[in-house]
Amino acid sequence: MRKNRTYHKKKTVIVFLGCMCMLLGLMGRMVYLMVIRSDYYAKKAEELHERERDIKAARGRILDRNGEVLADNKAVCTISVIHSQVKEPEKVIAMLCKELGLSEETARKRVETVSAIERVKTNVEKDVGDKIRSYGLEGVKVDEDFKREYPYQELASKVLGFTGGDNQGIIGLEVMYEEALRGIDGKILTITDARGVELSELGEQRVEPVPGYDLHVSLDKNIQMYAQQAAWKVMEEKQADAVSILLMNPQTGEIYANANVPEFNLNEPFTLNTDEDTSGMTEKELQDACNKMWRNLTINDTYEPGSTFKIITMAAGLSQGVVHMEDRFSCPGFKIVEDRRIHCHKRTGHGAESFVEGAMNSCNPVFIEVGLRLGVDNYFRYFKQFGLMEKTGIDLPGEASTIMHKQEKVGEVELATISFGQSFQITPIQLATTVSSLINGGKRITPHFGVKVTDREGNLVETFRYPEKEGIVSEEISEQVRYILEKVVSEGSGKNAAIEGRTIGGKTATSQTLPRSAHRYISSFLGFTPAQEPQVLGLCLIHDPQGVYYGGTIAAPVIRDIFDNILPYMGIQG
Repeated sequence: MRKNRTYHKKKTVIVFLGCMCMLLGLMGRMVYLMVIRSDYYAKKAEELHERERDIKAARGRILDRNGEVLADNKAVCTISVIHSQVKEPEKVIAMLCKELGLSEETARKRVETVSAIERVKTNVEKDVGDKIRSYGLEGVKVDEDFKREYPYQELASKVLGFTGGDNQGIIGLEVMYEEALRGIDGKILTITDARGVELSELGEQRVEPVPGYDLHVSLDKNIQMYAQQAAWKVMEEKQADAVSILLMNPQTGEIYANANVPEFNLNEPFTLNTDEDTSGMTEKELQDACNKMWRNLTINDTYEPGSTFKIITMAAGLSQGVVHMEDRFSCPGFKIVEDRRIHCHKRTGHGAESFVEGAMNSCNPVFIEVGLRLGVDNYFRYFKQFGLMEKTGIDLPGEASTIMHKQEKVGEVELATISFGQSFQITPIQLATTVSSLINGGKRITPHFGVKVTDREGNLVETFRYPEKEGIVSEEISEQVRYILEKVVSEGSGKNAAIEGRTIGGKTATSQTLPRSAHRYISSFLGFTPAQEPQVLGLCLIHDPQGVYYGGTIAAPVIRDIFDNILPYMGIQG
């Protein structure tokens, strides 16, 4: 009996101690939660009773070199509904159908969706938003927002790019400088009860948005406009597929204009710029068509440069010393390399000529000879030295790379065709950048649009710096290249680019696209002025012109007319 009592007493003590330990543990936990972690859980409780709505930040503007606004913001509204606060759902549905043009099915789905907040429509015109607000229907929210607006519509569309529904950049400068342009969204905080109904007597808290920075670019609106007009004119005259024009400063890399016609309307970027019927297109087909429309041909696509590439062969040959300006050649109209007969564009030949005259005549056999004298190893060494095997680093997305033979697979035939610009591909921006380094004294520049970033008050935030590389060629070789190219325009195949009273250097080209059997051509001309102190370099490419397709005949006059009009505007003499 005594033994049983002792046993039960021990059990009671153990249970009591266990309960005390549990009680002490719970008390300790309560102290921890209510005292030590009180701030954390108070914040969590507050968050549960707060409803958060974004206030969109104004996106930074894009301004040209003269301060003209190329991309701005338009005040619009975002319409949302809060299910728990809607007291008259049928009235709300009817109002949304009437003011926003929604179907009853869509409006009902938005109103009846049980969520903290349901977005009905974005980018609603401000007057429509104000009218919806005037209904005073509970549960309907009208928040301020911004929509990107491009005052010049098609101007430099493939350079500026555009934004999507969330106001984020999609292509062009808009996406490249997203971090600077986007700003920081603000917030509207409202307090709700446990059912999610706002407690209006507690009011709202606002965290104001921070607008994005303004981006200043090297584009000149007036020069861009003229370049696009000139491109449209020649495209219509020659019934070409497309025309690209690039105008840049060969000393600094700043781009004044980059036209790629046909351009598209930046305010309606998903509307095709052709007469093509899109009603039967699948979503993928339509997207592919848009992607093609948005492509910047001077940066995103490669092509065979043709005779404009003879400038590179010229500079490499002169630098290596395998050719001199007074060297003599003979052109019978072709040159035999291994088992191939490679023709000159003049089948009857140019006869005896100097190296300078060979450049003036754009004579293939002369440049084939220079290429063969250089040899594969030396030629590829100059490709790398000139920067042709790397991207230019331009501040636009999607720059394509040079497509070149592997060095070990280049024989004499391949070397011969490379020497006058065939059997490989580069981008127009790569050609313009490389030639700039050969005529500016030997400095490899980085082509670019971005100049600086400022805040809305005009205070400087950042000035952009771009890499430069000295010693691409010597000043002496650069001077010789400029002299020869000036002769090409004043007396040779580029004479259609000559302007009385001005010194212009340049080179024509007519290259055939693949497959050769299609007989499709790209006519081009690259020119610069003043010839001995270049301040502007221009490149024009005409894709598949009809009728006469020689670059010297149809592309050189385009650059001539552009120079004749913009040089007085820019204050460039000589």
